[in-house]
Amino acid sequence: MDITTVRTYRVARTPADLVLAPGEVFLGGGTWLMSEPQPTTVAFVDLAGMGWPDVEITPDGLRIAATCPIATLVAWAKVAPPQWTATAIIPDAAHALLASFKIWNTATVGGNVCRAFAAAAMVSLCVALDGVAEIWSPAESAEDEPVTRRMPVSQLVTGNGTTTLGPGEVLRAIELPEQALRSRAALRKIALAEHGRSGAVVTGRVDPDGASVFTVTAATAAPTVLRFVSTPGREELADAVASASGYYSDPLGPADWRRGVSVVLAERIREELA
Repeated sequence: MDITTVRTYRVARTPADLVLAPGEVFLGGGTWLMSEPQPTTVAFVDLAGMGWPDVEITPDGLRIAATCPIATLVAWAKVAPPQWTATAIIPDAAHALLASFKIWNTATVGGNVCRAFAAAAMVSLCVALDGVAEIWSPAESAEDEPVTRRMPVSQLVTGNGTTTLGPGEVLRAIELPEQALRSRAALRKIALAEHGRSGAVVTGRVDPDGASVFTVTAATAAPTVLRFVSTPGREELADAVASASGYYSDPLGPADWRRGVSVVLAERIREELA
């Protein structure tokens, strides 16, 4: 699509370049920005020039740059450390994204998270593995370094298309902790159409200490995270999933259907992990 309101384009190469002028917006992969008119946008600031490494193994786990293409993360998952068994759900999450290979190679992990659609596949992945967002807040002047804050991705996304990101803030990276990466994990999705947008995405994992975490996305406007000290029983899990708030209706599925299928998917995952 031609974005007729855009007059200028610049590449950010230093933190000072991240200070936005009126009408400027950050550009990651640009797959959403280029998909529809952007009447209030007059300029793009391309984050690719920051040169952030796509994927880094750290002492605490895995660090994924916001600018990492989804295809790059999927390719890395094939050679991930074998003890990080939960990385097996990375391709599953990517396939839950209704997109062609061209989108996979262009869309970024951070862009998918920041757009925060209920069915955002990278939100599902990051919430499932207790992802923490590293956010850079604008510096007071171009000479200062950006201020860094961190928060769980499950709290960063507040609704269908809404986040806690403030004006001028940029997602720098997402950190996945090693304990979650060492878990046994599974992801299941369902849509009303064979190749339709996800109506419900449910994940479950059992950590090395025996604790378990189940999440519901796509079916609820904001991520739902359910934590248990051990693997829950069938009724306990069903009650927790069914009583979660935020199930919504739209042309791709009514709220009661989303609730019902989320219960079914959660039980399938529970049986598999148990």
